Amino acid sequence: MTSSAATPRAVTPRTDIDVRPITETEFEDWNRALNIGFLREPTPAREELDARRPEFRPGRSLGAFDGGRCVATLRSFAQELTAVGGAAVPADAISNVTVSPTHRRRGLLTRMMAQDLAAAKERGDVVATLIAAEYPIYGRYGFGPATWMTEWTVDVPRSGLDPRWAGPEDGGRVDLVDAEDVRKLGPELHERLRVAQPGAVSRTEHWWKFATGALSHRPTWTEPCFAVYRSADGEVEGMVSYKADDHWDDSMQPQNTASVNWLLAVSPAAERALWHYLCSIDWIVKVKSGWRAPDDLLPSFLPDPRAATVTIQTDWLWVRVLDVVRALEARTYGAAGTLVLEVVDGSGPAGGRYRLEASADGTGACAATTESADLTLDVAGLASLWLGDESAVRLAALGRVREERAGAARQADALLRTSRRPWCPDLF
Repeated sequence: MTSSAATPRAVTPRTDIDVRPITETEFEDWNRALNIGFLREPTPAREELDARRPEFRPGRSLGAFDGGRCVATLRSFAQELTAVGGAAVPADAISNVTVSPTHRRRGLLTRMMAQDLAAAKERGDVVATLIAAEYPIYGRYGFGPATWMTEWTVDVPRSGLDPRWAGPEDGGRVDLVDAEDVRKLGPELHERLRVAQPGAVSRTEHWWKFATGALSHRPTWTEPCFAVYRSADGEVEGMVSYKADDHWDDSMQPQNTASVNWLLAVSPAAERALWHYLCSIDWIVKVKSGWRAPDDLLPSFLPDPRAATVTIQTDWLWVRVLDVVRALEARTYGAAGTLVLEVVDGSGPAGGRYRLEASADGTGACAATTESADLTLDVAGLASLWLGDESAVRLAALGRVREERAGAARQADALLRTSRRPWCPDLF
């Protein structure tokens, strides 16, 4: 007797399944397939459809149709991604990727991805981006993990913070605000953060409406608390959205957790004040940080950094380079030098040999070349290096980068790596 798991059966792709952009009349069927793929209640509620409809862009939502029924989904939308140095590059943001369980292993995702990336290249997008629900899927389409995410849980009583704390000691203040204030103040604050944070992505008005309850995919929505930090001169430099549970132990002692939805800060003073505020709320004994950069300052703001325990650490933003020249010229560099890269991309748009010349002022020039390569890597490896988080020396040790010239990987690190790690605050 043999196990079917041990001897998987190859599935022949179905050429009669139509993969194409959906029409307005197919929007509800597409959302049904989306819900099935994400293991949610299949039939979308009217409120859910109404909230999602503003996200519909003709040509940017793809579906696979078998006998008239949608069985796979993919949506993309326009986005800006901040490169090292602060330049914003146009990105093809990919989301809502599903294949119904009845139609797995038929090449449907490959066909949808090929259509979307070809359209992105034609539009002039420099990169494509996504947040990967599963690690093994997207490398085969040229995506590589470019930022990572860490969540800490702070044990407040162990933190060493003064429980009598009443506010910032730098002349600033923390104020509670409502959702309307967040919609007014948040976008400008986020833009200030985005231009200084490699890996950050743009947020639309639609995003702020969802974050504040003006729109919701769900019939019920739990309003979070919002607080802002204002500097001594009254300027908004930080903002946080958080929720708290309601848990008391058998001796009637509060054991509540404050969970951060998102926290934005454009100064260390704002970060310190907002984390200190969250840890000072009566009845709160734990604070969950939400999605932070792996080198976030949070633990070191605490007198006892061991009170902040890592509870999640994972890859986060994945990037697929579509235009190598524009991507490498968009970012800045930490040293002067020249590097020739052989980029392997199969039949994709990024393959070729490129000469990168970084100047002492941090700018870079890139062009196709016939010179001998210093490093050979695939396009996914290039994506991991591009935002400055990954090490070429490390990838070489893993066999994902090949040195054609001794010392080239170390030189690549001197050019490409950043002093602080890139970070994407968003899930999309």
